[in-house]
Amino acid sequence: MNRHSRLLFLLLLLLAPASGQVADPPWRFTFKKPEAAWSGTSFDDRDWKTGPGGFGEPSTPDSRVATLWRTSDIWMRRTLTLDTVPARPALYLYHDEDAEVFLNGTLVASFKGFNGRYQSFPIKEVFHSLLKKGDHLIAVHCSQTTGGQFIDVHLIEEGQIPKLPQPAPPVPPLVKNKMITPWGEKVTAQNAWQEYPRPQLKRDNWTNLNGRWNYAITRKSAPKPQTWEGEILVPFAVESKLSGIQKSVTPRQALWYERTFTWKPSSKHTLLNFEAVDYQATVWVNARKVGTHTGGNLPFSFDITSALQEGENTLTVKVLDATDSTYQLHGKQRLNPQGIWYTPVTGIWQTVWLEEVPQNWLSQIKVIGKTDGTVALSANFEGPLRGQLSLKAKALLNGKVVAEASGRSGELTLKIPAPQLWSPSSPTLYDLELTLGEDQITSYFGLRETTVARDQEGRLRLHLNGHPLFHWGTLDQGWWPDGLLTPPSEEAMVSDIAFLQDAGFNTIRKHIKVEPRRYYYHCDRMGMMVWQDQVSAKRRDDPPWPRLAPNPPEATWPDAPHDQFMTELKTMVDTLHNHPSIVQWVPFNERWGQHRTVAVGDWITAYDPTRQINIASGGNFFPVGDLVDHHEYPHPGFPFHFGKGGRFDDFVKVVGEFGGHGFPVDGHLWNPDARNWGYGGLPKNKEEWIERYRESIRRLADLKKQGIAAGIYTQTTDVEGEINGLITYDRRVRKLKPETLRKIHLEAGIIADQSKSKVTRSQ
Repeated sequence: MNRHSRLLFLLLLLLAPASGQVADPPWRFTFKKPEAAWSGTSFDDRDWKTGPGGFGEPSTPDSRVATLWRTSDIWMRRTLTLDTVPARPALYLYHDEDAEVFLNGTLVASFKGFNGRYQSFPIKEVFHSLLKKGDHLIAVHCSQTTGGQFIDVHLIEEGQIPKLPQPAPPVPPLVKNKMITPWGEKVTAQNAWQEYPRPQLKRDNWTNLNGRWNYAITRKSAPKPQTWEGEILVPFAVESKLSGIQKSVTPRQALWYERTFTWKPSSKHTLLNFEAVDYQATVWVNARKVGTHTGGNLPFSFDITSALQEGENTLTVKVLDATDSTYQLHGKQRLNPQGIWYTPVTGIWQTVWLEEVPQNWLSQIKVIGKTDGTVALSANFEGPLRGQLSLKAKALLNGKVVAEASGRSGELTLKIPAPQLWSPSSPTLYDLELTLGEDQITSYFGLRETTVARDQEGRLRLHLNGHPLFHWGTLDQGWWPDGLLTPPSEEAMVSDIAFLQDAGFNTIRKHIKVEPRRYYYHCDRMGMMVWQDQVSAKRRDDPPWPRLAPNPPEATWPDAPHDQFMTELKTMVDTLHNHPSIVQWVPFNERWGQHRTVAVGDWITAYDPTRQINIASGGNFFPVGDLVDHHEYPHPGFPFHFGKGGRFDDFVKVVGEFGGHGFPVDGHLWNPDARNWGYGGLPKNKEEWIERYRESIRRLADLKKQGIAAGIYTQTTDVEGEINGLITYDRRVRKLKPETLRKIHLEAGIIADQSKSKVTRSQ
């Protein structure tokens, strides 16, 4: 290595030995503002963290991130030893955003905004005298406000642009903090999700398998482990606090579960039910494979009768989870959680249970209730006498039978006299009893119709039971600091719904997550309307985002992942169809994974004509479905000008996301060292935050007068780095009381009165 090359090595901290590249020497760095003398040579930085450059988020374009940086600011220091003084010194750096560079305590350069790529910047001649042979301190401060973030700084000889090595992407550690909800504090192996998980098809003979299971993490292709790493609390994912584990599982690994249960022989069939396993599950009973399932968000079952033995039985589950590294539908999960992306969830995350059914049983029912009291009932049968047994149905209200029907085809019609309709202000539910031979189940239904119709000005509005109703709700992620995707308890889940209802909201947009089925039962009984999103796949090859502009692009998906997308979409619609609270399906969010839009829209419109279809909330607009949905932050708006030529005339106009006003509450942050953020920057104080909220509501009220039929505020709670919730992530602080929110909504004209929806059924 010649003298000039050695100088570049020392100045650039680059690697070019013949034997191969090595990593950059590390920096000292901190995310907390240091003392004023931090950039000087006498400052003691031994308490700072150590890590290689560059610093930032791996998603920042053309960056080379070796150390994660997610806070608003970073301060960095590193000592360089010069054998030779460069004749034309320059800085070679990529900054996102504002950056200051100090040499031996003197500010030699400052940069505003971001440059988006590596560039060379000559050091002013007035500072050349700072460079001499020997040790020199280079110190850097970078400040970031929004979007991507990255900082990497090198001292070079002007014109000698180095080829920087590409470090391996850093693996983000799981955030292991003390944040836990009041309900999470009470969770035990004995009380973890003991409720019957399927309220609309309920049997008496069932066994809950939640509790302590053995677990292990192995290579993806490894056989079943011979020894277990410990016990995990099911149904909480391995990454969650409540699981008792808090470990990551990569796409190259497998997560294994095992437990035993007892069984006594009988003439009945035994079904093994999983409410949700993320993402690919293979199941064995007594070492006999009983089935596989792909899809991380919906229930599935296996008939395991032939694999059972009298006495003790062993249940084994293997799970693979690629998260966001394929076309897999992963929602808000990311292997590298940041910003609007959250901690990955792997494995069992909803209830596992056994149930006994007779030789002939009901496997599925579909109920469509109309405002005239007509109830169309379809049932699927299993067993050797399928189609030969008579199905009997009884509808009851307040314990009194109001209608009956029977037949062998599985297609029945009930006629309810003097029908009492389901709505947010009166969420009436009828009980339903079904009998097929020895199989007896209980269920329920609501009578309601959701349609669209024009107002006096000719603008399309959303209607419920023939009357216009402004859908006013929040974006609801359904995430928890202790359980991640899994609520810590049913009581916790209901608490969020009740808060929103008390605040005057009548709608929840369930954002790219499918909740446990009991969640929708509570929305049914409490009178909370739901816009239900399909779980999405956000990918690098997502199309550009012109939103509602004409001639939009869309992604091109291969047949196999598209078919899986449709399988999961159909399963979601089938699973949740009977819930009267669900008034709208949302197949795509924004343009995340948006593909074959018209084909998907045509299919779901025909498959479920009882609800509105919002084909791509905030996404690229295609003329299919019922709504045209725009997202705008922080304050709501709508690009009416894109509707020229009648493009939007046959579609209900809604603002599917707005707001996102952030307000941090000390002591209630997921990661205090991260860049906790909200749309439009953070306010100076709570008063400013409240005024921002009021202004958004005033603007929404004006849009309502212009024909906007719904508004969805972001969001119910803080989630990890997002601090734009009305409630903190741990649910311990309500940033505004629900009655205060209701008053704001009333004064703006978003809601018409202060009457609250009445809960008519016990939990």
